[in-house]
Amino acid sequence: MYAVIRIRGRTGIKRNLADTLDMLNLTRISHAVVIPETPSYKGMLQKAKDYITWGEISEDTFKELVSERGRLPGNKRVTDEYVKENTDYDSVDALAVAIYNQETTLKEVGLKPIFRLNPPRKGYESTKKPYHEGGSLGYRSEKINELLEKMI
Repeated sequence: MYAVIRIRGRTGIKRNLADTLDMLNLTRISHAVVIPETPSYKGMLQKAKDYITWGEISEDTFKELVSERGRLPGNKRVTDEYVKENTDYDSVDALAVAIYNQETTLKEVGLKPIFRLNPPRKGYESTKKPYHEGGSLGYRSEKINELLEKMI
């Protein structure tokens, strides 16, 4: 699974690129989504590479993301009680593992598909350069977990 984070804002953005970011549910800076690795999503990521960063999320980071930043409608936190009552899982961690292994989805469980994060501690490297040139944009493989840790 890929974790995708929006880095840049919406000023001066082309309409078709804005539509792509809307389809990814990335409407604001420091919002994150988790998507499966499919060819259609990879094409969307390549198209929006100048406004987002993405990489493969680890299971531990995903557990922390769901437990700390996962929200229910009404901006309520995800609790073990909610998970026990409304799903087949015992805890938030068990639910996160099931979502990570694609046994269920955030939508089926009733969670919002977006994670609202803080800006990273110590800031972004550069919001105009690609990751391989010392910036924050584009594909960063396993290093996305370090950025998510700074933002959670």
